[in-house]
Amino acid sequence: MSDNLLVSAARSGDSSAFVELSKRHSKKIQSKIYQITKNWHDAEDVLQDSLLKAFVHLNSFEGRSSFSSWLTRIAINSALMLLRKNRGLEVPIDCAHDDSEGWRTWEPRDSSETPEGHYVRREREEMLKSAILRLPIRMRAVVELRHVQEYSASEIAQVLGISVAAAKSRLSRARLTIQASLSEQAMAP
Repeated sequence: MSDNLLVSAARSGDSSAFVELSKRHSKKIQSKIYQITKNWHDAEDVLQDSLLKAFVHLNSFEGRSSFSSWLTRIAINSALMLLRKNRGLEVPIDCAHDDSEGWRTWEPRDSSETPEGHYVRREREEMLKSAILRLPIRMRAVVELRHVQEYSASEIAQVLGISVAAAKSRLSRARLTIQASLSEQAMAP
């Protein structure tokens, strides 16, 4: 089946036609994207983004060029946008400029957690859990809904059958109580 027939079918709502178009052209387009981004992960992301854009805007494809050319243009523009967005975020690893020392070798910091850092983090987590468990049930419910289940204030109000203002007030009081409890624990010998 030709690209034009597949485009017509895809416009009519046949998603499998668009999948076939994507399969036909993805490898070639991904290679072109890689030539721009020089990174396979970015090339894959840009390809997926381009396919989504093409699917969403398929009705704007006028057919003055081939579908392949149209999709390639979308992909190239997306790759260039990614490069523009990332411009200035790159720092060469082999050297960095320091005004006092001139150019010198840059060593990336080890981001792995030290045993001491792990212990301190775990101790803080335990203190926080303990402070939350000591809250009155009405405050604890609000904290768990907000920070564990990531509910909004209006969702919390709806679940608990209270007003949004009451939900915000309980959350604020709970946070103050937790802070006070943590301060007391920190002061204790």
